[in-house]
Amino acid sequence: MRPTDIQADKYVEQLKTKTNIIKESFAQLPMPALEVFESEPLHYRLRAEFRLWHDGDDLHHVMFDQTTKEKYQVHHFPPASKLVNDVMSNMLLLLKKNETARRKLFQIDYLATLSGEIVVSLLYHKKLDEVWTHEMQSIRTALRQKFKIDIIGRAKKQKIILDKDYVTERLLINKRRFTFKQVENSFTQPNAQVNIMMIEWALDITQNSQGDLLELYCGSGNFSVPLAQNFEKVLATEISKTSVAAAQNNIVKNNIDNLKIVRMSSEEFVQAQQGVREFRRLEGINLNDYQFDTVLVDPPRAGLDDSTLDMVSQYENIVYISCNPDTLKLNLDILLLTHSVTRFALFDQFPYTHHVECGVYLQKK
Repeated sequence: MRPTDIQADKYVEQLKTKTNIIKESFAQLPMPALEVFESEPLHYRLRAEFRLWHDGDDLHHVMFDQTTKEKYQVHHFPPASKLVNDVMSNMLLLLKKNETARRKLFQIDYLATLSGEIVVSLLYHKKLDEVWTHEMQSIRTALRQKFKIDIIGRAKKQKIILDKDYVTERLLINKRRFTFKQVENSFTQPNAQVNIMMIEWALDITQNSQGDLLELYCGSGNFSVPLAQNFEKVLATEISKTSVAAAQNNIVKNNIDNLKIVRMSSEEFVQAQQGVREFRRLEGINLNDYQFDTVLVDPPRAGLDDSTLDMVSQYENIVYISCNPDTLKLNLDILLLTHSVTRFALFDQFPYTHHVECGVYLQKK
């Protein structure tokens, strides 16, 4: 996707095409009317990464054509937020002037927020030393005249943090403000405005829920933290240590007292629930104390594995957030044996690409 492909006047047309593709793909299944949630046509993305191209004394952000593999310069990136674009240009100007900071730099990653914070990761093919740290501190000081910015240097077996390696996002969800710690190099939803719509949709379909919620693949608590208000208790699992630590922070920051996060994979949780294995990570948590009537899954592109799919099918209500309609469809072939889909949504997280995020709500027959 080249920046020239991003044209706001074509947004409605591309969303209509996506919508029709999803409708046709699921036409053979008993699905309700598709709810469509659109993105902003420009400046919707809060994550971006670019390779760096050194051309003599000049320095450029570059991307590569997916078809020809040809590199092209990126001076302005319309999908990225205005904050990311502003920092991109200012960062490059300062790096160009500093031989220590620019030498063997090959990639820059940006993670921004709607709340105005940004963390920038610089990736190098060299060992970073005290001279680099001193020079980058000067660059950070200059950038902080304009931005709420932190900088990280990465090299082989090295990570140097200038102040902190995370941003704090603040999302207004159904008129309530939630705070989320988002750590560099960890998964976050790239399109925050559409993410808000996804959370509000999940809140809507689970309002007046009975019993407790189990969430698998919870990340840093993007869904479980706001959804805790709809349930008596919530237990969520996540395999990433970094995401679990961020989730624990987010529980405290948002004053959530009925949510617990456990670091384990969905496969491990299946084993724990079935009594196949005991896990020290569940120490202090009695699964028998929970009345799980609802389960929320937001799996990777591969969808649910067979054992998790079998476990999930035993719950009364299933909230399934999917980043891959193909694997969602395959999983629904199994889940529709026991459940009916009562809500179906398309969230345009990734405009101008073929990627879509879908949500389904299934209730036991």
